[in-house]
Amino acid sequence: MTQRLRDLLEHCPPLDSLPPEVLDRAAADAVTERYRPGQLVLDAFAQPPADVYLVLDGEVSLSVDPDELSQTPQERIGRGGLFGFSALLNRDAMGPRAVAATEATVARIPGSLVSGAFLSETGAHFLAGQLQATSRLPMIAPSFLVVDDLIEAPPLVVEPSTPVAEVARLMTEQHWPCAAVRVGPGRYGLISQSRLLRRIVVEGRSGDTPAEAVMRFPVTSVESGTSTVDALSDLIDEGTEFLPVLARSGDLVGMLDWRDFVLSAPTVGIPTRDEIRRAADIEELVERGRRVPQQLGPVLHRGLASGRVIATYSAIVDAMVRRAVVLVFAEHPELSTDAFTWLSLGSNGRREAAPGSDLDAAVAFAADVEPAEQERYRAVFAEVMDVLARAGIGIDTHGVTPARAAFSRTNAEWRRAGLRWLARPEENKGAIMGSLLVDARPIHGDPGLPEVLTVFGDFRRHPATVRLVLDLALSARARVRSVRDVLSGRGSELDLKAAALLPVVNMARWAALAAGSAELHTTSRLRAAAGSRILPTAQAAQLIEVFDVLQHLRLQYQISEIEAGRRPTDVLRRDRLSRIDRATVKTAVREIGAIQVRMARTADYLGVDQLVQPDDTQGRRTRP
Repeated sequence: MTQRLRDLLEHCPPLDSLPPEVLDRAAADAVTERYRPGQLVLDAFAQPPADVYLVLDGEVSLSVDPDELSQTPQERIGRGGLFGFSALLNRDAMGPRAVAATEATVARIPGSLVSGAFLSETGAHFLAGQLQATSRLPMIAPSFLVVDDLIEAPPLVVEPSTPVAEVARLMTEQHWPCAAVRVGPGRYGLISQSRLLRRIVVEGRSGDTPAEAVMRFPVTSVESGTSTVDALSDLIDEGTEFLPVLARSGDLVGMLDWRDFVLSAPTVGIPTRDEIRRAADIEELVERGRRVPQQLGPVLHRGLASGRVIATYSAIVDAMVRRAVVLVFAEHPELSTDAFTWLSLGSNGRREAAPGSDLDAAVAFAADVEPAEQERYRAVFAEVMDVLARAGIGIDTHGVTPARAAFSRTNAEWRRAGLRWLARPEENKGAIMGSLLVDARPIHGDPGLPEVLTVFGDFRRHPATVRLVLDLALSARARVRSVRDVLSGRGSELDLKAAALLPVVNMARWAALAAGSAELHTTSRLRAAAGSRILPTAQAAQLIEVFDVLQHLRLQYQISEIEAGRRPTDVLRRDRLSRIDRATVKTAVREIGAIQVRMARTADYLGVDQLVQPDDTQGRRTRP
């Protein structure tokens, strides 16, 4: 039986990634048992197992929902099937419950021997496939979708001059398997336990050696708010042990490793994202891109929150842009993809893109790209946008594209333009251009902040600009009258984005700028600015709730359009809205409009420097 198990382990992913000597020991130490039909094999809802279970012959039924254990099991596995690893790796009683469906032989393999296989690149792919298969079940909904949800504790950060003996002591005391070395603003090196051992024990370096002498640098990092889809893919692609998570300001806010991704359900978009990343040519990318919208409906229908579906879609759009850039520039080998940073703007920059959203984008060139060469790049950027349009992504009709000189400049040019917009926002659409660039998020090239964004860190020092940008933010008023016309039957269509969503986005952007926050997502911006005189906590919470409700309605409507074979749009037709949805829109628009009126009145009698001061009326009822 031991040799039979050893042969099976050698061909059983991800255990087949383990060294031969580990497989030998796993086969020798495993306990094999025979089960009758209906006999309980494992109840990982009662207690997390210490072993991984492998079916040698027969079949085992798995129940993965603790509320439906009395019903028919949701999955059946046969020879070579693994189970129990989820609860083992998470050290939590999270299932499954396994019962022999036929006469079955099952091996219990010590988890201490084989758990490392699940924390490897092969293991990550295995878990992605397993979780994607499980998530087809209607009762399973992913728990996390952005890296922030996976961070459990602040990271350990040391200075470059810290002696490695002190680093080792801190890692031991704080139970951290790695330490980050602060190299500069937004730049960190990493020291892992294995690296410490190699440098100190094997190479014989002194404990007084500074951290910078043994750290790994540079390292791949991700920005706060990044989807777990992209983060896990980066971890796989780079083959690194740890993944730093940086705030938009450049501060380190967390450190993730393979274990953090187990059952984080990044797999809602991983297979699609990987398909796109592996597209061999432009035609294959176009074909795969056109299939993406149809995949969102089942995810939403089985209970995943609309905000997370939208974040997943935004991550997939990022992947499509990156692949389009690579494939199109492969046909222009004289131009380098290292010469520019591609910036997502608008809703995709904020990670709020829906299937009906248009793609806004810009480019920051490296300093040595000459004007004549920039024109050659812009022609290729136009080809990239054409490919994305063929793949089903809407392209901004107002020309917010790097194919235009206004949206493709060197970093120095962006900085000069940003200073002009900040000083004279009324000239050359400065306030509008600034608002676009404040939503910028790098998705290809240098991940550092574009120079223009550092300019807007001084936003509050320009009172006239603060006032003008606020006026512009409030100029897009929630359209109560048009909503009434539609809901009363005097109109047949309503642009939900223009009538309700855009006013919230504009208010949130201004409030975040005024509060000095670098957040991108609308609800995160509202939370960051909550509690100020112009945006009291109660109003911020109200806007957050309204925004989430409207985004859900928008996504539902667009998915129904896709399922009916129509192009998704933000324009709602009255005859396709239920009475409940009509009432929801009416109430939401009324609330948004009331908050806009309050903000305008507050701005009229407060000085600019007072707008973002803490609200001294918190907890007391105030008139809008």
